[in-house]
Amino acid sequence: MAINISKAEVETRDNRLGALVAYHGSASELQQASKKRQLKEDQRLYSQCSDCSQGCAETLSYMIRDAAIVVHSPLGCLDPVEKYERVDASARARGLEPHRIQVISTNMGVDSTVYGGIKILREAIHEAYNRFHPKAIFIHSSCAAGIIGDDIESIVDEIESELGIPLVPIYCEGFKSKTWASGFDAVFHGVLRKIVRKPEKKQEKLVNVINFAGRDTFSPFFKKLDLEANLVIPNATIEQLAQMSEAACTTHICETLGTYVAAALEDNYGVPQVKSPSPYGIDWTDRWVRELAKVTNRVELAEKVIKEEHERLEPIFEGYKKILTGKKAYIYAGDSYAHNLANMAKDYGMEIVGITTLHHDQTTDDKNTNLDTLNELIKSIGDVSNFSVCNKQPFIMYKILQELKPDILITRHNSIATIGTKLGIPSIRANDVNVLSCYDGVINLGARIIDALQSSKFFTTIAEHVKFPYSNWWINQNDPFYFDKKVETK
Repeated sequence: MAINISKAEVETRDNRLGALVAYHGSASELQQASKKRQLKEDQRLYSQCSDCSQGCAETLSYMIRDAAIVVHSPLGCLDPVEKYERVDASARARGLEPHRIQVISTNMGVDSTVYGGIKILREAIHEAYNRFHPKAIFIHSSCAAGIIGDDIESIVDEIESELGIPLVPIYCEGFKSKTWASGFDAVFHGVLRKIVRKPEKKQEKLVNVINFAGRDTFSPFFKKLDLEANLVIPNATIEQLAQMSEAACTTHICETLGTYVAAALEDNYGVPQVKSPSPYGIDWTDRWVRELAKVTNRVELAEKVIKEEHERLEPIFEGYKKILTGKKAYIYAGDSYAHNLANMAKDYGMEIVGITTLHHDQTTDDKNTNLDTLNELIKSIGDVSNFSVCNKQPFIMYKILQELKPDILITRHNSIATIGTKLGIPSIRANDVNVLSCYDGVINLGARIIDALQSSKFFTTIAEHVKFPYSNWWINQNDPFYFDKKVETK
């Protein structure tokens, strides 16, 4: 079914994709139950922490260079300080001018929560326009604004023509979805609805790359294929977003991040999506390059590039493989990216003793099986008996890692890397997703794993001086999923 980008907001992942945040079992059981969206989510009786979709919306929208953001919320619902460091670092890594986050909060209080916040929202939009002179203003709706039912659409209709720039409502209220990745979809839906223009011309060399903050590793690689990367969203301008409809195709470095916008661009503007797993690991990168070449008419050139890349990196790869074969790895990251990391570890002959993803989508937006990365991973490495879905529950990960004792923990998130380090497990934070992509990414990951393993004394020394905050009852508890109640699937 075609994606309707004219609607005010996108349906949450919970309803649209059958997303869940609690599961433990095997990868194959998860995959089989997901095929027909039959999986019943475990009932978690206790949660230590989590995130919300508004945070993911901030992660994307704050990084648009010539836009302003109005967050219609109490002041505590935005965190520009932490995001500023990420935005600034990403800009510098790409050789761009430092990017200042342009954000205003309506600072909803008791009065606006009880009597409505339309008046202060109107004032905040005008303030953002006068202060920053942006080319677009993104308006985030928070839990408070959503609960009281402030009519953001009416404010947009009233002010947009007056200001002469797009006003983009982003409906990212945290209470609507237990899956915080719904915030990514909310931003992309707003961009598709209000920013992306009807194509004026086809740019045959332009490829939309839906990516995260970090270095630009795609532009140099694309030059080998005579292509140009339109990197969105981090550090993109409004113009770069507007021209997404004119690209030759769309690809992404994470299915969780990119499949919604890619499917919508294909449905609404005929921009084909590169339908293969993202380029992580040698075999998946080969497939990705060939699929990219197919939709951009560069098949012969692609085979030449693949051959050259294999020859260039084989000596380094084989040297690393001799060191890493047989080492036990545990992978913890977002859905799809965890699958990507596991596929890369497989290239080095490592044993994947367990995987945890932060959520799980039972299907994808365009239902294409080539984009089902869990299924592709099972075909690549076989079943994984210790597979769990867990929305950042450190108390669970403490028990899992303590029991499995992997040689290396590979994660994207500080909170879990810290748990591994405190347990004396060599841990790396593979947070720059772009740097680990394509062929050089395999080498980069291998080098980082070896560095961590060679620094094992550092991790064991830390473990000797750490006391965890958990009670003796939990420390001695045998079942990491004690608080997860299994729901039978019929």
